[in-house]
Amino acid sequence: MGLTSKLDKLKLRSSHDSSGSSVPSSTQEGSKTTPAKPDDASGVNTDDIDEIDNEGQSILSGIIAQLRPGCDLAKITLPTFILEKKSMLERITNFFQIPDVLFQANDTEDELERFLLMVKWYLASWHIAPKAVKKPLNPILGEVFTCYWDDLPDGNEAFYVSEQTSHHPPKSSYFYLVPKRKIRVDGTVIPVSKFLGNSSAAMMQGWGHVTLGEWGNEVYIMNQPNVYCRGILFGKLKYELGDHMIIKCPKTGYEADIEFKTKGFIGGTYDAIDGSVKKSNSSEVLYNITGKWNEVMYSKNLSTGKTETFYDTSKSVRYLPKVRPLEEQFEYESRKLWGPTIKGLSERNHQLATEEKFKVENEQRELAKKRLESGVEFHPRLFRAVDDKDMGNEDLEFMIYKNFDLKEDPEVLTEKVFESVPILPGQSPKGEFNMPAFEKAI
Repeated sequence: MGLTSKLDKLKLRSSHDSSGSSVPSSTQEGSKTTPAKPDDASGVNTDDIDEIDNEGQSILSGIIAQLRPGCDLAKITLPTFILEKKSMLERITNFFQIPDVLFQANDTEDELERFLLMVKWYLASWHIAPKAVKKPLNPILGEVFTCYWDDLPDGNEAFYVSEQTSHHPPKSSYFYLVPKRKIRVDGTVIPVSKFLGNSSAAMMQGWGHVTLGEWGNEVYIMNQPNVYCRGILFGKLKYELGDHMIIKCPKTGYEADIEFKTKGFIGGTYDAIDGSVKKSNSSEVLYNITGKWNEVMYSKNLSTGKTETFYDTSKSVRYLPKVRPLEEQFEYESRKLWGPTIKGLSERNHQLATEEKFKVENEQRELAKKRLESGVEFHPRLFRAVDDKDMGNEDLEFMIYKNFDLKEDPEVLTEKVFESVPILPGQSPKGEFNMPAFEKAI
């Protein structure tokens, strides 16, 4: 199919697509099932629509003129019609929207069963994504996103803090805490974008550490599969996860290697996974994990030969994060910073979204220029660079600057979060938060 005919077809579909795949599905918030909220006049969720802007051909032609195989997409101006209505800092919270599996793992005494549940929890989160091919907004340097959950199973609360700690390359650092359960998660997401001809790829560097305080600060180390967008020049737009995801627990010695398979030109299928669980120091495979990461996954115990449903994504119960009102947020908090851009995306007004996005990015270019001229080095507000003293955490690159000892009482841990940054409605920032970004002392 020629490029022009594809654009015409996509324009026609976007102008008439008010049913079928564009109809929002239901999601579950806590124990209540609620429909996904429509955000435009036609009653659809715009994150679920693949579309081309009214000026699609000229925009796409402009992108093509910038592209070279292997080039860094961070330097390419992408059209707003492929953008999700949230920042990458907020997108990371998808990992924490199915906490019941994580809590089940934390309650399990058997080391192997606990490890399998941690693998299940991590795999369970990947199906939480827009139905259309959408890319989250690139956070600007120093951008902050915080949220909380006050309705988790068994009366638990959780808190999430994130900040864009680097711009070139982009690095999104985050911290998650469930005080009563003594669970914390630290990590940095580093997407390295590449153009691969008819596909773009986000090569997902960076690691996450999940620490279970109730089990002697047992740590689970995990990376991410890479993300591919197919059909950006011709063919059908398709989002795929690909390559290997590793999950390992140094304390127990268990390790999982999950391959996210991309569809071949001739055979294969979309969204398949094929993985194994074994002891790190052994070649003996204990379990195989197969299926589709966005449908049903299966586990096979190789010692018994028994195959069971590992996780069925259709039965997920999601707990959506909550944030402070926009009027209480400071200018660099994600939803306030990108509010006008998100409004344009919601209304499918891509001219408005593009203009507002440009305002944010242009201001950042001016600030970067002023820092360079003044010889001022940027330091994150909430996170610090990892150094030689952080034994075992070197691959995180950044950690929240407050010291959280999971042996402390839940009330103490909670208060330390609030000392770092306002999260709940009505909270005021502490003195440290109001100061310009500076190098933190531990």
